[in-house]
Amino acid sequence: FFFVSNTMKVTVSCYLLMRLKELNVGHVFGIPGDYVLPFFDELLDGPHGVQHILPCNELNGTYAADGYAKRNGFGAMALTF
Repeated sequence: FFFVSNTMKVTVSCYLLMRLKELNVGHVFGIPGDYVLPFFDELLDGPHGVQHILPCNELNGTYAADGYAKRNGFGAMALTF
């Protein structure tokens, strides 16, 4: 956690998603796994407006994120190894 103001506490996951939204990224491609579950909890339930797209596997997700980045200027993929 870190503090944005005296009363607002923000997680790293929340901060990353807020920054992605500021960069006009509306979608994150990703496959939930043990080490990124807190990020996916925030992605699915948070108020940031970024949508999750679940690819069928990691390779297809990275291809999709790459295509998204080429079309929109920036893309995001979240996964664990």
